[in-house]
Amino acid sequence: MGKLEKITFHVDGEESVEFYVLEQTRIGGVNYILVTDFEEGDGEALILKDLSSDGEEESVFAIVSDEKELNAVSGVFADMLEDVEFVQDEK
Repeated sequence: MGKLEKITFHVDGEESVEFYVLEQTRIGGVNYILVTDFEEGDGEALILKDLSSDGEEESVFAIVSDEKELNAVSGVFADMLEDVEFVQDEK
């Protein structure tokens, strides 16, 4: 895998957070990105959903937490990235 793109998120009222983009996809007109906190090796991964409208200068992302949506999107990313395994945290 080549060098990953790093993006910075500005969280309201909190410090900025940086993630590396593993992959992105568009499903049903919605953009999703798979991000991780480590450029190499095992790390936490999140699937983020782009809530902004097409053409907006800045994107607004939210963590995908709906179980049905999360399973569907993670399945797409798993097919795209053969060497990635998704393990959901038990809460």
